[in-house]
Amino acid sequence: MHTKGRFRNVLFDSSLHPGSAALAILVMLLFLIFLLLFMTFTAQPVQGQTFKVLYNFTGEADGQEPFAGVTIDRAGNLYGTAAFGGGGNGAGTVYKLSHRGSDWVLTTLYSFQAGDDGALPAFAGLVFDREGSLFGTTYEGGVGCPYGGGCGTIFKLRPAATACLSTDCGWTETVLYRFSGSDGAEPAGDAVFDPAGNLYATTIHGGHYAWCGCGLVYELTPSGGSWTFNVLYTFTGLSDGANPYGGVILDGAGDLYGTTKGGGVDDGGTVFGLTYSGSSWTESVLHSFQSSDGIAPTGGVIFDHRGNLYGTTASGGMGGGGTVFMLSPSGGGWTLTVLYSFAGTSTQGPYAGLAMDSAGNLYGTTYGEGAYGVGSVFKLTPSNGGWTYTSLHDFTGGNDGGTLYGGVTLDANGNLYGTTNQGGAYGAGVVWEITP
Repeated sequence: MHTKGRFRNVLFDSSLHPGSAALAILVMLLFLIFLLLFMTFTAQPVQGQTFKVLYNFTGEADGQEPFAGVTIDRAGNLYGTAAFGGGGNGAGTVYKLSHRGSDWVLTTLYSFQAGDDGALPAFAGLVFDREGSLFGTTYEGGVGCPYGGGCGTIFKLRPAATACLSTDCGWTETVLYRFSGSDGAEPAGDAVFDPAGNLYATTIHGGHYAWCGCGLVYELTPSGGSWTFNVLYTFTGLSDGANPYGGVILDGAGDLYGTTKGGGVDDGGTVFGLTYSGSSWTESVLHSFQSSDGIAPTGGVIFDHRGNLYGTTASGGMGGGGTVFMLSPSGGGWTLTVLYSFAGTSTQGPYAGLAMDSAGNLYGTTYGEGAYGVGSVFKLTPSNGGWTYTSLHDFTGGNDGGTLYGGVTLDANGNLYGTTNQGGAYGAGVVWEITP
């Protein structure tokens, strides 16, 4: 009140010395400008993100080096895999992170033994079925493999049948399938369920083309308490693509879409579609990448509500450090638009795919870009016909972690979750959260 009174006296007191009128007008203008700025900043505060490490892996029984991102359940618990460590033979773990007050507590659900049960649950994330069981893959383990170390497995983890009040309740692992080479090897992409409960995913290598071993798309169908495995398409390594690191997604008609890291017209990778026609699946290439629009799309694709596809490339583009792209259906074909090009070193861009919120904003991670060269979390916001890039966090490689293979998971409140493969308090990786 006293400050406001002094300003009022200066502005309106006509008995001041000569020239005071002009001075009063100047002061009044300055005050109005100050008041306008004050109201602007107080009415619309700058919104910032808060970064927090939820868990530091120790490299021991809890696991080490989480490659994949996390999966969230309806209660807000996080689930993921660590490629190494665990209570078995250091072959990796499946873990759960749960709220305990203001803290997060990790529970190891399963430790792989590097035998028939699998080893190295690395790149693929976990997916829930309708009964609450978790499905995932191991990159190695299983049975003998021409690539060495076992060709990998598909596994299911079932929670305890009765309620458990402890933090160390074990889950039961069942191996649904063990790859042997000709039927695929080294599964890495996230799986997806259709409404009937059939599961679809990819392997990076293997297949019946002996000269290539360029990977395939497969289906697992539940049948009488067991599962039937079927190869839907095997890549040749030519124009159809090679090595699908990412998983596949389904559209409303039951068609599948995904990416291959290599192959295509210039061996820069492809976006492909698989259409079911009566008794077989037909592959079509929606786009073959060249250096100008990206190289090595390893993260798969997502849909928006208009039927556009979005994805990333780890390299290439105008900046050389990878791209974020959109594929739009157009006249019976597809048109690619580069939404953003990263500047940086080859293969340091986004390895994982994207997440989209209800407003149409895109979120993703980079493997080695960012201010410190060890990865970042970014947001792309549609704006005036273009896209605005925002870095939400640049990892330092220290206590906050570094090197990101996995992508972003969003909860219902707009919080972001993910993992780093390295860094943290023990150098074994972290699980992180970014709140808006």
